[in-house]
Amino acid sequence: MAERGDDGTFPAPVYRETVLAPLFETVKRHHWRQQMRINRASAIMLAARSLLGRDEAAAILRALDDIEAATDVAALPYTGEHEDFFFLVEAELTRRLGVGTAGKLHMGRSRNDIDHTVFKMALKERLAGLLDDLLGTISRLLEVAEANRATLVVAYTHGQPAQPTTYGHYLGAVIELLLRDVERGRQASRYPDMCSMGAAAITTSGFPLDRAMMAELLGFAEVQENAYGCIAANDYLTSVYGALRLLFVHLGRFVQDLNTWTGFEVGHLHVPDGYVQVSSIMPQKRNPVAVEHLRLLCSLAAGRASATIDVLHNTPFTDVNDAEGEVQVAGYAAFDAGSRALRLLTGLVGAARVDESRVRRHIEESCITATELADSLVRAEGISFRQAHEIVASLVREMLGRGDRFATVPYAAFTRAFAAVAGRSPRLEEAELRRYTTPEHFVAVRTLPGGPAPAPLAASFARYRGELEAARAWLGEYRGRIDGVDRRLRERARGLIES
Repeated sequence: MAERGDDGTFPAPVYRETVLAPLFETVKRHHWRQQMRINRASAIMLAARSLLGRDEAAAILRALDDIEAATDVAALPYTGEHEDFFFLVEAELTRRLGVGTAGKLHMGRSRNDIDHTVFKMALKERLAGLLDDLLGTISRLLEVAEANRATLVVAYTHGQPAQPTTYGHYLGAVIELLLRDVERGRQASRYPDMCSMGAAAITTSGFPLDRAMMAELLGFAEVQENAYGCIAANDYLTSVYGALRLLFVHLGRFVQDLNTWTGFEVGHLHVPDGYVQVSSIMPQKRNPVAVEHLRLLCSLAAGRASATIDVLHNTPFTDVNDAEGEVQVAGYAAFDAGSRALRLLTGLVGAARVDESRVRRHIEESCITATELADSLVRAEGISFRQAHEIVASLVREMLGRGDRFATVPYAAFTRAFAAVAGRSPRLEEAELRRYTTPEHFVAVRTLPGGPAPAPLAASFARYRGELEAARAWLGEYRGRIDGVDRRLRERARGLIES
């Protein structure tokens, strides 16, 4: 039981200061509009079910308009006179209409189903906004990938140079991952799109309410069926924040690559001055700190999403405050950080440029076209891959010992390495050796689906664009239901008030 004041009244000052006042502030910042929408929808539905006279419904709707017009919600102080915003509005309705009319609005509903419906409406808006930001990021990544379909970069495995590929091919991998994150967000979006209204406290009501009508008026795709689950399940929270956490874990790994590529010793990616800060003491320093801020924002978004899920860990499967106002608002910070990260990444990726000369030098120094030389020996000489691997490995060891590159290694060194393993001289001529060890050849022959060669990469880009357009179409429909709520309520209210 909450602590009471010295005279036994509720709320006790400390309870008001530590719980009720902060919750009131969160409603003022985030949720009061959704509460007012539910009040209007309730009046319209109750009138349609003849549980409220049309004149009574019209009077309530007019009074709700008056309350909203007369109240500067942002300036409302919490006095403790009313426990929360819900009771404040109910008291204002009663003052205007009398309890005989105003008191009918709450038939068949509870703050339980109202709260979860409010939270779902607010969460849907934020999820739609974040997915819009994400689609914008993917669109920009795709533009950059298409423009860099032939721009060479070094592909790393285990932190070491492995093979050449193209920047477009690398970004394609990021795009595919983010498109799957869009799909995870789309799947998760189903659960806050199920309306809880009509569940009342936890078991529905004996009044003949129209749950489907409430869902339609409030912009939900469907009714969440089981009333107990409407209040207790809270998987709309865990699903959305689970998808959010994965998105920013994934995005943070990409950002970590950008951090490596922009380092002085690697220097494969040049960040323009608009994303660079200087040192306050070291004149030579050029800090691409936008990348660090990206990493931080991704970590904050992922961490805050995780915290929101963790709050529900080991809570009972029933109505709990652990899933309500405080945790809902704490989760919104994940969206704030995530949106900032996506917008910053969109700008940075569009502005950064690959340092092609540095990349080429590192490709040559690391001999990372060796895989294709081995593959070419299998095709041209008819030897096994294991023999070819041994030949090329021996050649590379000799080259690195002398500081040679594939472009300069003596052809005689190759013939010696070949003969030592194959027991004969190679048929491969020097011109072919040089061609097979270029990064351009390496990329060009990788024509399997998903490879970096022009044809498969173009096919991948076309598929990504198609998926992006389909996701935008879906998101437009999803946002349309959200954005249409006030219009629908106004139209239905006008019909009652003017009849």
